[in-house]
Amino acid sequence: MGVSTASPAEGVAVVTVDYPPVNALPVQGWYDLATAVRAAGCDPHVRCVVLTATGRGFNAGVDIKEVRRSAGHDALIGANRGCYEAFAAVYDCEVPVVAAVQGFCLGGGIGLVGNADAIVASEDATFGLPELDRGALGAATHLARLVPQHLMRALYYTSRTAAAEELHRHGSVWRVVPRERLLEAALELAGEIAAKDGSLIRLAKAAINGIDPVDVRRSYRFEQGFTFEANLSGVAERVRATFGTDRPTREGQHP
Repeated sequence: MGVSTASPAEGVAVVTVDYPPVNALPVQGWYDLATAVRAAGCDPHVRCVVLTATGRGFNAGVDIKEVRRSAGHDALIGANRGCYEAFAAVYDCEVPVVAAVQGFCLGGGIGLVGNADAIVASEDATFGLPELDRGALGAATHLARLVPQHLMRALYYTSRTAAAEELHRHGSVWRVVPRERLLEAALELAGEIAAKDGSLIRLAKAAINGIDPVDVRRSYRFEQGFTFEANLSGVAERVRATFGTDRPTREGQHP
């Protein structure tokens, strides 16, 4: 259990997240993920990073149970800072990051893939932000990089998910493949990227980040402020008290 790094092919590093049963990361898990991605990107022998996960789904966001059982706001602050660090590590990684997504990609998972350079998804992958059902706000910054503006808003307000095939139609998912071929497809794309000159691919990553119309780090930090407001006002705890009981996230493609 945890975060591990492997090098299955020349120039490619694979960072794998393994937090069963659903890859809802504890505070330390977000920091460990950030460290692993940064380390891989800093390795002069690496020219592309593949971010993947084990189990049923890619990522279920923050470990809400850890937040609920912690007194005060320490766990909430830790989760927010940890997510910020992990999302920034993917975005700022010196080399391109390919996200390999299976099953559910929710909450913090959207922050990761929204900041990735490319996404390969399995046929059963779904993407969404159930934040309003969990007493939180955030990562609209990253969902807006995956779907058009009005669809982002509707998905955010309803906590619905969008299917991988729909994101493929919008151009944010590179390929949709059977689950058993997911890692293979991600490594294929990573290998094509890693075939480029290492110095030039790093310059390309910096150049593309430099022309982004939205500063994703500042934008996400702005969103986080509203999460703290919701917690200080008591609204978040009232909503979190229903988590896992009568307010399930609506799965599947929106109508």
